[in-house]
Amino acid sequence: MFIKILLTVIFLAVTVYVGIYSRKQAKSVDGFVLGGRSVGPWLTAFAYGTSYFSAVVFVGYAGQFGWKYGLSSSWIGIGNAIIGSLLAWIILGRRTKLMTQHIESRTMPDFFGTRYNNQGLRIAASIIAFVFLIPYTAGVYKGISKLFEMGFGIPYEYCVIIMSLLTAVYVILGGYKATALNDFIQGIIMLFGIVTIIAAVLNTQGGLSSAMEKIAAVPSDANPAVNGQFGSLFGPDPWNLLGVVVLTSLGTWGLPQMVGKFYSITDEKAIKRGTIISTIFAFIVAGGCYFLGGFGRLFSGSLQFVEKNGVMVPSDFDSVVPSMLSGLPDILIALVVLLVLSASMSTLASLVLTSASTMTLDLIYRDKKSLPGEVEEGTIDDMVSEKVEKRKVIVMRVLIVFFIVIALMIALNPPTFIAQLMGISWGALAGAFLAPFLVGLYWKKVTTSAVWACFAWGVGLTVVNMLTNNAIANPINCGAIAMVGGFPIVILVSLFTPKMRQSYVDNIFKCYSKKM
Repeated sequence: MFIKILLTVIFLAVTVYVGIYSRKQAKSVDGFVLGGRSVGPWLTAFAYGTSYFSAVVFVGYAGQFGWKYGLSSSWIGIGNAIIGSLLAWIILGRRTKLMTQHIESRTMPDFFGTRYNNQGLRIAASIIAFVFLIPYTAGVYKGISKLFEMGFGIPYEYCVIIMSLLTAVYVILGGYKATALNDFIQGIIMLFGIVTIIAAVLNTQGGLSSAMEKIAAVPSDANPAVNGQFGSLFGPDPWNLLGVVVLTSLGTWGLPQMVGKFYSITDEKAIKRGTIISTIFAFIVAGGCYFLGGFGRLFSGSLQFVEKNGVMVPSDFDSVVPSMLSGLPDILIALVVLLVLSASMSTLASLVLTSASTMTLDLIYRDKKSLPGEVEEGTIDDMVSEKVEKRKVIVMRVLIVFFIVIALMIALNPPTFIAQLMGISWGALAGAFLAPFLVGLYWKKVTTSAVWACFAWGVGLTVVNMLTNNAIANPINCGAIAMVGGFPIVILVSLFTPKMRQSYVDNIFKCYSKKM
């Protein structure tokens, strides 16, 4: 216990120190939200990866989908690395950096308002982002607290409150630069931790080959006379597995806290290096998490089960991974705690910063601005006084506390499993934002009406499914449907609705004709 407490205290002390160290760079809005748009490739890549993978993945998703799909759940990690990291950086990175810098956009709702010349879109997007980032944050709190409860014996409620306070401290002090520096430190811990933990857990089963033989011998849920499905290449349910891959991989392309990382990176050369770093990070961390979760059925002795549709399943999927780790030596338990702390605090910091910044900049202080070379009626000079800048930063800090309190209340009484919380959040956000954001970076003919239609589609489908007790599909598959379905909606509605003024759109897209 002394080792666990000592390592945790050192980690938390470093985290708070980074917040104090970075506070001088968090006095302006650009400094607080984007780190001055001068964050290098290593910090940006690690910030992207650590914001992507949290306790939601390590505890919630690895446990639930490892149990359902066995070793084939590793495909989720591979999809996260190739689609969620590699392709996201290649397709979104450069164009997002260039266009958002050209139109002086600081948030995703700001992008929608300026790119489509409609402040209503900006307001709607900021409300959607704020509301649907809350369940994701609650899921992260729940995941990290489950591990703390297992490792330290501290009641779940106290764990949630402690984590929320610590996250608030370093984000409020240092803003984005503090989160990026901490993400780098936390990312290194995650890389080392996941490799070590996998080796330790498999060693308890006699090594890799022995563990794979044991998981292949586990009988099928549908037919106890059949075994081998949980050790097979595509597992017992490849179609639902595909839905998880789509949700967790493609979803990052439409999440404000993920896309925002491209706003702050220094230049095009940094984007190329960041692409490689981020992809390798995702392969190791995400691939490792789901590979480890695939062996969950070998550690079911301490789990409680309930009958569902004639099949015995764990009463709490979020307890699967803690049960796998509970028998490890204290020093490794300490490493697990640090691993999940690192993954979760970085994600929490990104979520609360994104929520507070979009509420402040897109609802409370909604500055109008003109594009370079563009003079519009009703626009004003976007050079604001230093006094107003400081006021905006103060408001963001207050909203960070407000957002954390709301998420904390949900986490103290979570309505469902972690995986479902994330499915609701990602489905609504990426369902609404992904298609109009991505297509809007490449195609000049996207219309304002098409964006409104996609907002209604993503949020509407998710909310209706939730209110009808998942009558359309489970939250995971519903989220995947919402994301993919947004693309035909944006394209078809754009073809049949009034086009934006050509000179305005041309002015936005001219940023791609010059090198940064």
